[in-house]
Amino acid sequence: MENNKIKQQPLTTCLLVVYLLILTWIIVFKMEFSIQELDRFRGINLIPFHESVIVNNRIEFSEIYQNLFVFIPFGLYISMLKSNWSFLKKIVPIASVSLLYELLQFIFAIGASDITDLIGNIVGGIIGIIIYIVLSRLFKTDFKTNKILNIIALIGTICVVMFLALLVIGN
Repeated sequence: MENNKIKQQPLTTCLLVVYLLILTWIIVFKMEFSIQELDRFRGINLIPFHESVIVNNRIEFSEIYQNLFVFIPFGLYISMLKSNWSFLKKIVPIASVSLLYELLQFIFAIGASDITDLIGNIVGGIIGIIIYIVLSRLFKTDFKTNKILNIIALIGTICVVMFLALLVIGN
């Protein structure tokens, strides 16, 4: 069984790298190909669910949901690659990458650094970890869970890359 798990890891690692590259392009580079094309804006919000998510005196949940959604795969990938890690240890790379994105946006003045984004990203990663736990209990083995998730992730990655290619070609 351990040998089968080793066979899955290169695909999972490759999918994680592609995911992180796409995520970086979307979050840090705002889907631009040139740093010069990025809007120069530096902002910081350290009050959760304040300013950046309030539109017309109401909380705009779509941005919160987007942050949750885009980090779910991170939780899944970390769980697939490090299934022997504790729940809390799996959160560390998710929180670190999210914090890194927020810091990069602030340092290079390419967006608003927002604690709400950080919270949403971490919660999304936690949801991914929980989904993995539920699936691994459902399928009884990490190998079977990883195999199914790798197939879904491969299909999803191909679809996302094609969608982004269409967006780029359309502009």
